[in-house]
Amino acid sequence: MPRRRKRDILIKGFSKLLKEDKLKIVADLMDKQVESMDLMMSFWHSDHKVQKIFDEFSENTISNFYIPYGVAPNFIINGENHLVPLVIEESSVVAAASSSAKFWSQCGGFKAEVTDVVKIGQVHFTWSGDKKKLESVFDELKRRFRESTKHITANMEKRGGGVLDFELLDKRDEMDDYYQIMVSFDTADSMGANFINSCLEEYAVELKAFFNSHEIFEGEEKNCLIIMSILSNYTPSCLVKTWVECDVKKLDSIDDTLSGEEFAEKFILAVNIAEMDVYRATTHNKGIFNGIDAVAIATGNDFRAIEAAGHTYASKNGRYSSLSKAEIKNGKFIFSLEVPLAMGTVGGLTNLHPLARYSMEMLGNPSAKKLMMITAAVGLANNFAAIRSLVTKGIQIGHMKMHLLNILNHFEATKAEKEKAVEYFMSHKVSFANVSEFITKQRQK
Repeated sequence: MPRRRKRDILIKGFSKLLKEDKLKIVADLMDKQVESMDLMMSFWHSDHKVQKIFDEFSENTISNFYIPYGVAPNFIINGENHLVPLVIEESSVVAAASSSAKFWSQCGGFKAEVTDVVKIGQVHFTWSGDKKKLESVFDELKRRFRESTKHITANMEKRGGGVLDFELLDKRDEMDDYYQIMVSFDTADSMGANFINSCLEEYAVELKAFFNSHEIFEGEEKNCLIIMSILSNYTPSCLVKTWVECDVKKLDSIDDTLSGEEFAEKFILAVNIAEMDVYRATTHNKGIFNGIDAVAIATGNDFRAIEAAGHTYASKNGRYSSLSKAEIKNGKFIFSLEVPLAMGTVGGLTNLHPLARYSMEMLGNPSAKKLMMITAAVGLANNFAAIRSLVTKGIQIGHMKMHLLNILNHFEATKAEKEKAVEYFMSHKVSFANVSEFITKQRQK
């Protein structure tokens, strides 16, 4: 057996190696080096041009990691029917979204609106001068800021976006001599991270030069320390709201043991608990992001930034709470979600990844605002399905049945064994232990 590479040896110049050489180094750490290399290489795309694009998305790539690409039909949003792409490894999420979409398609569908699309960036700096002097010349500084980034903002302005405003924030009560320049942006149909950061770095240079050259500042006032310039992924002014509503009577068909009114009241209690209890709120909101993340990944958007903003928004009142709300008003059951969603439909992976482009075409090549509304509706749909299960039959019945094939694959079940298992567990409880017992008995026969 070949001698394996020691794990504690430092590797120099790894990023400069060919992909095949990187893969060999990794394979040397495995028990079966040849099989390991074959496995990684089996996931390379057959089209070398496409694989080169994938390799350049990231750093030190040695293979591709596949995640299922599914679709959820029947999403009626503002009267328009959508087939929505979802990239996620959890089958129950796609099933839940599809089930909710079907139910609400018979009740008028989802309504959605974007309340604003403002994104934020900050220049963080310390300065020990006279604040009143800076305030007196701040309009001049803003003009210089705009002038310094004309070469960056020109194309964005042609697309209807650009830099909206600048604000000086005094943070000296939190840290000695600490200030911020907070800049608001409209990035049109792009997510805009690179655009925002490029502008901010220019502003940082201009701010330092402004202090140094302006005649109003004297002595130490001419010096400032630029700490950093960076966008914020918290986008409380880039908001989308989506909701569903129906007569309470239409909920009679949800569960055999509950009337529509009883179901609605129990559903509302469940949402209220998520508003009060942080432990429940965390899982409740995770269910919302099951749907939101799946659409974000399918369309080449940054689901990590979206989640960070959403969870911060859930804490905006000083306590982490539910992002969705439910109520009965004038005989109608109303379920709604308000969430920040900074999404783009041009630039980045959205244009480069073949499947992201495919997703956009599937959705009718939407604007950023429209994509925000579609994504939020999917989040609300998943939330509705989860709470519906929790307050009726319980989450595990449907959840585990969707995972039945995963468990069968764990036991390397044959096609015949899978067919018998699917039929058997239509009327029996799915659990790892029960599936194990079933497979054992089948094989003993």
